Amino acid sequence: MNLIYNISPLILQKAIWIPTRIILKLFIHLRVEGLENLAYIKSNIIFASNHNSELDPILLPASLPFFSRFSPIFYAALNKGKYRNSGWRQIFYGGMFFKFWGAHPLYIGLKDYKKSLINHIEILKAGKNLLFFPEGKITLDGNIGPARGGTIYLARTTKTSIIPVGIKGPWRISIKEFLLRKKKVTIRFGKVMHYDNFTDFDYRVDAEKVMKEVKNLISN
Repeated sequence: MNLIYNISPLILQKAIWIPTRIILKLFIHLRVEGLENLAYIKSNIIFASNHNSELDPILLPASLPFFSRFSPIFYAALNKGKYRNSGWRQIFYGGMFFKFWGAHPLYIGLKDYKKSLINHIEILKAGKNLLFFPEGKITLDGNIGPARGGTIYLARTTKTSIIPVGIKGPWRISIKEFLLRKKKVTIRFGKVMHYDNFTDFDYRVDAEKVMKEVKNLISN
């Protein structure tokens, strides 16, 4: 991995941690639960979360302590060409800014996990921590959708365990709701799911097991 793309996520995520945490606490009453489940993990980890909104990649690093050993967080994103018809998003999404933040492209449509996830295999083998959304996209109806198998492929290929994360509250949050403090958001970290416990031939079957844990985290 390019050295600047390795270091810049740590600098950026630490630089905005304090103001981000204050803003999220003030405007969406951010509540974090389950950090004790991270206490005894000595290796890097894959955080597997439901995908509610564009806030999700900001919520997770803001939910960790400032000096967390799991910082910085790296991400998966589409390549820049996939955002051409996305309005203002095409300015920032998928390009250099994303890489500076820690989001590296996956390549869809190849029907080959190794080729699609080559960047994220490298990230995990380098001992970095990754946030991955098994659904592959933001929910359209507020419910958790079918899981894809990439998360499990990454876990088994790189021998990296998974922490399920439930994000509750930010779906379809509007600027008005945000400013008027009408939304409450909770982040819950579940118990570790060890990579060697995923043994099903179909990666999607094991991915659904992860998402079942995520559903339990947001059901309360």
